[in-house]
Amino acid sequence: MRVSARARIVGWMLAVVGLALSVSIFATWTVLLARLDDRVNLELSNEAEKLRLYSRERARDPVSDVDDLLTGYLALNSPDRWETFFSIVGGKAHRVTAVPPPVRIDTDEALVTRMAGARQPYDGTVESSRGTVRYAVIPVTVSGDPRPGHFVVAVFYDQHRDEIVDAVRVLGLSALAAMALAGAAGWFVAGRVLAPVRLVSQTAEQISDSTDLTRRLDVPGDDDVAALAATFNHMLDRLERAFVVQRHFVDDAGHELRTPITVIRGHLELMGDDPADRAETLALVTDELDRMNRIVDDLLTLAKAEQPGFLALDNVELADLTVSVVAKARALGERRWRVDEVAEARLPADRQRLTQALMQLIANAVRHTVDGDLIAVGSAVRDGRVELWVRDSGPGVAPAERERIFGRFVRGAGRTGAHDGAGLGLAIVKSIAEAHGGNVKVTEAPGGGACFVMSLPLREPWEVR
Repeated sequence: MRVSARARIVGWMLAVVGLALSVSIFATWTVLLARLDDRVNLELSNEAEKLRLYSRERARDPVSDVDDLLTGYLALNSPDRWETFFSIVGGKAHRVTAVPPPVRIDTDEALVTRMAGARQPYDGTVESSRGTVRYAVIPVTVSGDPRPGHFVVAVFYDQHRDEIVDAVRVLGLSALAAMALAGAAGWFVAGRVLAPVRLVSQTAEQISDSTDLTRRLDVPGDDDVAALAATFNHMLDRLERAFVVQRHFVDDAGHELRTPITVIRGHLELMGDDPADRAETLALVTDELDRMNRIVDDLLTLAKAEQPGFLALDNVELADLTVSVVAKARALGERRWRVDEVAEARLPADRQRLTQALMQLIANAVRHTVDGDLIAVGSAVRDGRVELWVRDSGPGVAPAERERIFGRFVRGAGRTGAHDGAGLGLAIVKSIAEAHGGNVKVTEAPGGGACFVMSLPLREPWEVR
């Protein structure tokens, strides 16, 4: 049988509270009984001591009759609640206190006879119709009176014990009532505390049924449950980003790969037996497959840009990065290559990704320029930020196109190169810049042309982890 978390919490709470109350009640019972025993023993010894003090006082007015001594003491001293006093003279029960006891034990001849034989003070117990009775017998002798006398103090122990039982019973009933109230309060509080958890479960179930990842939990506070809700929301954020990336990848791949696949299929279907025709078709198919491979690589790069681990950070020397990129770019075309400026600084960044971004910008500049045109690369630290740029002397980018060209599969005008890209290069540059916490923009270069600038936050090298 499935037991809810709410019931388990309340059950364990009641078990702990019940155990604590049981231990408390048992300890109270034990302590009260121990104190009762001490009180009874103290009462018996106190009565014996008061009788001795009374005898000393009567010694000033000599008494020759033991009956007179015991009667006077009984008249003077009254018993407490659940106590009784009586005297024994000549082996017979003589007088009893005026306060009626719960039960007369002085009428028990066998008990009286045993008490009358005492030569030294002693105490004992006897069972009566009202339970156990604790008693003490104090022998009394008077000069000139040969009759033995005894003073008996009797405490009805079970009557006192019954009072403790009643008190503990009331305590137990109060504990049960307290547990019932605690259970009700615990059930209510557990429901309030677990409400966000149920909301998490319901939200997860709704998401699994509808794949709607836009839902979020609103749990105020700063406790563990609120932290759980925040963690769940972060998980949904990551899942939503992952699904968006996956959907974009599928949409982009389907959109962009459909054309080369159609071209390849059409040429293969029309390919004849002529060797020249077969060679031409094979060259065209190979070129289309190479283009498909580049598109897939670019799409994978864009998909990885949305995932953790896209960057492998290291301390990058900006001057070395700038010079090495220009050295690699010279093989891309007969242009007037130049290094505008180098930044003498170190930046915690992914050197390979920055190189990839700069090479994409340079390849884009090559496609929009002709032999002899200028392409310059530079780096600088300005206003607490690192700027990396590539500028050219080509036709530039119209102001209306400067935001749009960083989208996926967007191709700018004015291409002069022989190879037509898929329109993913600038989108990759934007993803790399944003992964470093920066951005990329295009402006008009001095003297005409386009200037693409990546702006990254400048961080201390020791921040690299």
